Amino acid sequence: MPRTPSIIRAAGLVLLALSGPAAAQAGKAEAPIPAATLALMAQKGVTAASPVLFRAYKKESEIEVWKKGPSGYVFIKTFPICRWSGQLGPKRKSGDRQTPEGFYTVPQRQMNPNSHYYLSFDVGYPNAYDRAHGGTGSAVMVHGICSSMGCFAMTDGTVGEIYAIARDALKGGQAAFQFQSYPFRMSAEAMARHRTDPNFAFWRELKAGSDRFEASREELQVSVVAGRYAFAPSRNPAVEAAVATRQAVEEARIAALAEAGEPAVRTTYSDGGQNAFWAAYTARGGAVGDVSRPEALAFAGQEVVIVPGHRAARPVPEAVWSAWAAGSALSPRRMAGFVPVYERAADPFGALAGPIPTRYGDSLPSWLTAGRGGLTLGHAHPFGSTAGLIASAETP
Repeated sequence: MPRTPSIIRAAGLVLLALSGPAAAQAGKAEAPIPAATLALMAQKGVTAASPVLFRAYKKESEIEVWKKGPSGYVFIKTFPICRWSGQLGPKRKSGDRQTPEGFYTVPQRQMNPNSHYYLSFDVGYPNAYDRAHGGTGSAVMVHGICSSMGCFAMTDGTVGEIYAIARDALKGGQAAFQFQSYPFRMSAEAMARHRTDPNFAFWRELKAGSDRFEASREELQVSVVAGRYAFAPSRNPAVEAAVATRQAVEEARIAALAEAGEPAVRTTYSDGGQNAFWAAYTARGGAVGDVSRPEALAFAGQEVVIVPGHRAARPVPEAVWSAWAAGSALSPRRMAGFVPVYERAADPFGALAGPIPTRYGDSLPSWLTAGRGGLTLGHAHPFGSTAGLIASAETP
């Protein structure tokens, strides 16, 4: 007997009820990369299958996407972070709410299509550096929902695209992708401003990696030596020379900025921060889901001045000081017969005009030498002989 339409519909509803959540879960994990992002990749000469690399900046609340092209990694786009927690500085232990800083690796096994936070991947904390410094904790994620307890919270829609970009790179043959996490964009200006921070020495290690990537556009080959980050040199001597040059220039700029009076600050947070894009979006009534500790965002990124700034004295322009000199009583125009030293003829025998001092006494002023020896050298000491003064000074 043929099935009636009502029975077919009922069976379909039962199947949908049973398979709906699983199908929806699989659907979001396999959602394609948006066409606009694929177009950006094509403009840079890369594809969805090209290797990927991510760079996170806590202070700016951003995650950058970089893809490997024929001449190295190229920038694709930036995603705003909806929420991160803690302060600037590395994660040290489980429960400290710190979002980690350092260089991490994400293989396929750390991708989570069944996350309670929509989609996610584990960044790989603690890495070898963290473990060398006693770091504890686990499950530090880039995930959906705008709530963080040490993670990079991105909202569902944003993490969906990030997940798709990472997924397709891994499907394309990349064994694992790198996730670089920084306290802020590692410019010389930012480093100079944070030069008194307790984390400064650690941040210099991160900057060494950041500068290497900026100069080489090669994925960092990271190791830990004696508790410090170390980076393998580029196989290309020209690239390695460019890295060395950039690092030297950046170090010199940091020192110059400090010398020029750049203030030293410490950036403090009640509990992490949020990108200004999401702050404006939610202020207009936009929905991003549950936001962790929203009251803390009012006290995010407060700069405490540790060393006040000052303006370095600027050199006086030549046109100004030459005008000053022209009007001075010591101006050559007012001194008859004056010839500047740089306009005088050199005296080849000038060095032989007097004896060359060979000991301390020989280099004393002529009137003091005369006083010691009781001799008259053609001019007297303005206060009389110094013999008695010297004799009394030498008497025990």
